[in-house]
Amino acid sequence: MNQHPASVSSTIQPGPGLSLTYGYGTDRGLRRELNEDSYIAADPVFAVADGMGGHEAGEIASGLCVRALAGIPQLATGERSITAAVLQQYLVRADNSIREAAGARAGTTLTGAVVVEQMGMPYWLVLNIGDSRTYRLSQGRFEQISVDHSEVQELVDAGEITAQEATVHPRRHVVTRALGTGDETEADYWLLPVEEGDRVLVCSDGLTGELADEDILRIISTVAQPQDAVDALIQAALRSGGRDNVTAIVVDARNVANDDGAGTTAPRYSPADRDEETLPRPLANGAVTQPLPEQPEAGTDAEGEGDNDRR
Repeated sequence: MNQHPASVSSTIQPGPGLSLTYGYGTDRGLRRELNEDSYIAADPVFAVADGMGGHEAGEIASGLCVRALAGIPQLATGERSITAAVLQQYLVRADNSIREAAGARAGTTLTGAVVVEQMGMPYWLVLNIGDSRTYRLSQGRFEQISVDHSEVQELVDAGEITAQEATVHPRRHVVTRALGTGDETEADYWLLPVEEGDRVLVCSDGLTGELADEDILRIISTVAQPQDAVDALIQAALRSGGRDNVTAIVVDARNVANDDGAGTTAPRYSPADRDEETLPRPLANGAVTQPLPEQPEAGTDAEGEGDNDRR
């Protein structure tokens, strides 16, 4: 399946108030035979999945993952009422679909930001499982919101290596949590108030493996339009080596209604905090996703630096 960077951006403003402008793109990279990344970019869901497994299994895993997310009813209605509990239900369904389709041969990471409203105020509901990443540039501050589920992140947390050492560690591509692997499938979640002028970046490790955070910041803080920023990020990753598939989504928030009484939220919470049952719906019109790949056939595995592996 051929995948190419998108060349158009989208602006969504369903009514008075919050307006989102976003761009998205993906590239196979310079050393891979397949693009095993998939993505969905449709208000209110912006997410990237990075498949692993080889022989097209990773492509199938990431495709099934975003297909599951595309079934969330709010994509069809335009409502921003998704909760962590609802998202987790769809991740469980994705996990089951991947294991049924590929057995233990495939898995995928998933990270993203979902725009939700609580008490009339907009929030970023960030989710993560694996080592793809979600960043936010807000009020001049650039930060990685998601926390990698990887062996090197555990070593950094334990104080055994530095963050800089993690970038060249021989086990840096080994993830400790993924969908489709039969292990832990619960994502981490963060709820953050949307601030005026926020810019969110969702990306696979094909971007962060090639560009340091300061290089990413330089691009997203100086390139005005989201689609132009996405294109610049992908091209920079390719110039740096392009050793892996690279996917990025950039979302800008404008016309945010400020409420001094909104307060701050805990940086992370459990989907058990919300109990809400939904049913899957057909793929929403206007949702931007990678197409579901064909069932895997025998072929040559694209080996090389940048592969995600399970521990």
